Amino acid sequence: MTSARERHWRSNLWVTAFLLLIWLIVTFGVSYFARELNFRFFGWPFSFWVGAQGALVVYLLIVAFYAWYMNRLDVRCGADEEEP
Repeated sequence: MTSARERHWRSNLWVTAFLLLIWLIVTFGVSYFARELNFRFFGWPFSFWVGAQGALVVYLLIVAFYAWYMNRLDVRCGADEEEP
């Protein structure tokens, strides 16, 4: 039982670290390289579009992926909640 908990926790830490890395790249990478990302995307400069719209979409996808992955991981490791 302990090894299942350790696998569950280790997987949770890895996916959290990976998603935080994506968050870091989207949040700070685009603003840091804003001058180099100066091309038109749907009529707006790309850096403005990512800052105003694209980052929000990425954050939503991060949350959705985390919920989906953790549900799968809970079922695989036997930590899911049973229906009453």
